[in-house]
Amino acid sequence: MMEVANRLHSVEEYYFSKKLKEVNFLISQGKPIINLGIGSPDLQPPGKVITAIADSFMSANAHKYQSYQGLPELREAIAGFYKNHFQVSVSAATEVLPLMGSKEGIMHISMAFLNKGDAVLIPNPGYPTYTSVTKLLEAEPIFYNLDQENNWCPNIEELEKQDLSKVKIMWLNYPHMPTGAKATKAVFKTLIAFAKKHDILLVNDNPYSFILNQEPLSILSVEGSKDVCLELNSLSKTFNMAGWRVGMLLGNHDLLTAVLKVKSNMDSGMFYGIQKGAIEALNSSKMWFVSLNSIYEKRRKLVWELATKLNCTFDKDASGLFVWAKLPPFFKSEEFIDNLLKNHNIFITPGTIFGSQGEGYVRFSLCATVIELEAAIARV
Repeated sequence: MMEVANRLHSVEEYYFSKKLKEVNFLISQGKPIINLGIGSPDLQPPGKVITAIADSFMSANAHKYQSYQGLPELREAIAGFYKNHFQVSVSAATEVLPLMGSKEGIMHISMAFLNKGDAVLIPNPGYPTYTSVTKLLEAEPIFYNLDQENNWCPNIEELEKQDLSKVKIMWLNYPHMPTGAKATKAVFKTLIAFAKKHDILLVNDNPYSFILNQEPLSILSVEGSKDVCLELNSLSKTFNMAGWRVGMLLGNHDLLTAVLKVKSNMDSGMFYGIQKGAIEALNSSKMWFVSLNSIYEKRRKLVWELATKLNCTFDKDASGLFVWAKLPPFFKSEEFIDNLLKNHNIFITPGTIFGSQGEGYVRFSLCATVIELEAAIARV
């Protein structure tokens, strides 16, 4: 038997990869499972996006290798999107790097800046990929706790008490997944000052800004941010294009150049048609967001009703594609979701997959129809 690389012993198969095998097995056995676990948008992209990719097929350039930096007009569209929606000015030529998905960008950034033995500040709870990528690169994850009392934002006083001498990167994710908490400019200013003080690269992962959020915010809108910050974004949630794998990285030219060195050795450019579709998406009018959020508002009210029937509590001011809910006292997250799956054929996500601070919480996805959500409510 061929021995796998040692680095694989530091990580496990992604939770949803494993759990969905169980869920799919139950479905194959005839169980009427309602899946409220995963955040894979079930709605369609804007119609003009589909038209753009279809129209692109006959272009002379459609099937060739593409630039590692993407089409100039895609970079212009990204820059325009940031100007229109975040009031952030970036150079399309030097401060924008299209990515084949922002999840891949987490690996690109980490490979560009981390050496073996470096340390990385990772939110707890937080997106599990930050941890797995860090471990795969033989760097050390240092978790910083987030809690409800501090609106799931970093506690700088607690961070300052830690040994930060080896820290190279700090991951942020606002609006926050899984909790839906929103950062403010004041929070970002404090974090930027902290990063400058300790020579840390601050990366904000920002794919949820436009889902049930009236005030989209980029960390790059804060003065001095480009000195120490990068921002990831994605079309997956904003435009229902998760399977298209279109992301973007914005920030300082020198930092992006380092990431490009990694990226250019790992892919051969994004498919031409997908880029053309992405351009159309980024140029969507604000009515797109109004229409999208009207659907999610209806779904969220039903999820709130479901969570209430399960004796959970939640923050109605949170944003994003999920409802983060606190369980009744003495309930454990994984036991709770397993019982719900077994007794009611409903799958939701245990908070513990996002870190130890997720114990006592569960996450409901809004990626289900009104009919499915009403059926879930009726079951409990």
